[in-house]
Amino acid sequence: MKIALLGYGRMGKEIEKIAISRGHEIVIRKDVNDNIDITIADVAIDFSVPISAFDNISNCLNNNVPVISGTTGWLDKYDDAVRLCNEKNGGFIYASNFSVGVNIFFELNKQLAKMMSTLEEYKISMEEIHHTKKLDAPSGTAITLAEGVIENTTKEKWELGEKSSSEKNIPIVAKRIPDIPGTHTVTYNSDVDTIEIKHTAHNRKGFALGAVIAAEWIIGKQGNFSMKDVLNIS
Repeated sequence: MKIALLGYGRMGKEIEKIAISRGHEIVIRKDVNDNIDITIADVAIDFSVPISAFDNISNCLNNNVPVISGTTGWLDKYDDAVRLCNEKNGGFIYASNFSVGVNIFFELNKQLAKMMSTLEEYKISMEEIHHTKKLDAPSGTAITLAEGVIENTTKEKWELGEKSSSEKNIPIVAKRIPDIPGTHTVTYNSDVDTIEIKHTAHNRKGFALGAVIAAEWIIGKQGNFSMKDVLNIS
């Protein structure tokens, strides 16, 4: 499989290692402003920056190259990307986090939210910790966790900060500490006890492996998919 890496930072280099170890070839390594011929690739993996992500994805879909994107901070144009995918009969996967463990964590979060939905004495909060070079806050993973709670409770939206302005909102604390790949915690706190679920990434290998697995999976498929499809999580 010939892979285009759209974004060749730390994640791009980690993906390259995993892809080569699985017998794939890297044919494009793109920085932000590089001009490329995307058609030489069988699939593209986008871990770029928010300002470049939509253009990268559009270029792939317009040239019939399936694309995997793990870039966060550009989702105001996500619906446009899905429409373009459908118009071009392309293949597209966006995930806020490609780690297999995190995607299992997403499902645990939803199940816990359902169980806690009627227990008003418990107050929910979230915390995410990442390295200091992460550009967006809160993380896309934290937003996905918050959306999972909102789908299964009476919560209405999330807010960045230690406290929310309404009982209907979920406060998310975002911390930036050097050399932290990613830690996410969901906490339900009451006067009598605390329930907490947590995912801690030890390195970037899990994110990279998940992205390569998704790229392998999407070859020959048409449509807009998620990691739930890739991992067959019902």
